[in-house]
Parts: sequence; C-alpha cells; structure tokens
Amino acid sequence: MAIKYNKIIFSIFLGFVLLLTAGCADTGQELHEPISSALTRITKKTFGLKVSPLNSPVTPEKFSGYHTGVDFETTPNEQNTDVSIYAVCAGSVILKKWASGYGGVLVQQCTLEGRNVTIIFGHIKLSSINSEVGQILAPGDLIGVLGKAKSNETDGERKHLHLGIHKGTDVNIRGYVQSESELGDWIDAQKYL
Repeated sequence: MAIKYNKIIFSIFLGFVLLLTAGCADTGQELHEPISSALTRITKKTFGLKVSPLNSPVTPEKFSGYHTGVDFETTPNEQNTDVSIYAVCAGSVILKKWASGYGGVLVQQCTLEGRNVTIIFGHIKLSSINSEVGQILAPGDLIGVLGKAKSNETDGERKHLHLGIHKGTDVNIRGYVQSESELGDWIDAQKYL
C-alpha cells in the first residue's frame, strides 16, 4: 500500500512540475542582446525615467519627458572605435532613415510574447546599416555600428544606443512622451534581456 501511495504522490508532484514548467515557457521571451554586455551598459537613462534639462543624468540635455526606451552607454575606450549593434528579434526592417533626435535610426517589426511590436534602434551610423526596408533580420544579425558622438550620425548626442519597443505595428520613434499614461504604449526592453 505504501508503494502505491508513493507512486500517486510522485505522479501528482510530476504533474505539478510539468504544469509549472509549461507555464514558465509561455510567460517569457528573451531578446538577443543589442550590444555586447548590454545590461551592464544601462547606467543613465532607463525606461520611464522622467527627464528635463534641469534633472537629466546626461548633460547637456535637450529633451523633456518620460523616456520610452533604454539607453546603452559606451565606454571611454569605445569612443573612437566601431561598436556593433545587433537585431534583438526576428522580423522585417520597416524604416531606415536619419531622424531628428537620433541621427541614424532603424525600426524593425517583431513579435514579442505573441504581440506585434516595433523595435527602435537609435543613434546608428546610417551608412553602416546594410539592411534594406523589407529585409528580414534574425536575432543576432548585425544592424550596423553606433554613430560618432556629437556628430550628425547621432544628431549631436553622445555615443550610445537608444532601444525602444513600441506596441503594435505603427511606426512611432518618439524617444520621450509627455505623460506617464503614454508609457503604456511602450515596453521596457530591459525586462527581456
């Protein structure tokens, strides 16, 4: 009787473990790192941070509002070298252009946890982006290199990557929104790295 009882307990336990494991598989999706050592580079502007020229962790600051993305900083040793940027998910390139506030920008359409999103890669050296609109990128594919600090390649900004994730298929490259409620249209990329 004790052996039968132990088998029943083990079967219930195994079923519970399988149920938990299946649930975990459905709850998360990691993104490929957009830049080497990505998490260690998030030191100044995180998702949702409210900034203005008076309180920004970056000087000089020309923007105001709630930060819609995550900024990945570069090191002093990387200022005069190419810093590679990689696709974080599978999907097609839907925009590649120079944009005010970014310099070079690429937008990729992807699916994250079953939801359509657009991924914004800002401050990229536009001439380094070999992908064309309509091209499918895989996670880890080279997008290009960061633009030179304080140049047209970054629209006068420091050398860093701005990575934003916007919900839906509409192209929205705003780096800042003016209300916290507008942040609901964006996703914190750091949670998926």
